[in-house]
Amino acid sequence: MRHLLIAAAAVLPAWSAAAAQDVQYPAPPATAADSDATRVRVGIGAQLQPRYVGADGTSVGPLFHVNIARHGHEFAFTAPDQSPGFELASSGGFSVGPVVNLTGRRKESDVGALVGNVSRTVEVGGFAQYQAGDSWRLRAELRKGINGHDGLVGEVSADKIWRDGDRYVFSIGPRVLFSDARYQRAYFGVSPAASLASGLPVHDPGGGVHAVGVASGITYALDSRWGLFGYARYERLVGDAARSPIVRDYGSRNQLSGGLGVNYTFTMR
Repeated sequence: MRHLLIAAAAVLPAWSAAAAQDVQYPAPPATAADSDATRVRVGIGAQLQPRYVGADGTSVGPLFHVNIARHGHEFAFTAPDQSPGFELASSGGFSVGPVVNLTGRRKESDVGALVGNVSRTVEVGGFAQYQAGDSWRLRAELRKGINGHDGLVGEVSADKIWRDGDRYVFSIGPRVLFSDARYQRAYFGVSPAASLASGLPVHDPGGGVHAVGVASGITYALDSRWGLFGYARYERLVGDAARSPIVRDYGSRNQLSGGLGVNYTFTMR
């Protein structure tokens, strides 16, 4: 199931981009009242993600997507792997706003060694981005764990975008993930006490880049109401994270995730 879902998420963009040329659906009717109308697109699906940061296995979870646009305007581009948030201010293609993210917990039984638990973590922070028309977007996020790992974690991303209005939007681009020492010690570190309990060598990682990767996403309209969306993402742990005995002995440097879902568009007045 893991490989099927990720493969489907990777193949969907190529299939839907080719098929979109033949899709026909009516545009929303234009009336005087439409100037105050808002279009809302909501989506739900399933996704596979690593059970925890650095894990060798994956777990299934829900996948959600929400986008809002004024009537007569296209839905703004959002990468499927970005943290949920909203735009607080924008000017000339630049925008900033708050974000929130939820990461899963890691139990000692998940690792198979007595290295300590990491609780489910709520991360709050912000983003800054620049979008060059409909073709490119650069984005940076920085989030702070308010429980769990208690560290700082962030991501810099770039996306090349192809779109035909709201019929289909396809994107792909690189990712660079970074974090402070507290975050890396939580997921990749082995303290002297944990070393005695687990038999693993002591590992005290510092802050810096801990992973690089690439992500792609697709939103494809079946008609004026219903559509499909999906994504595929690959990360490779680097630096102190890759040298962690937890990753080497019990996890994997390769982190795969992907998801598929169905969305529905409606108008609010």
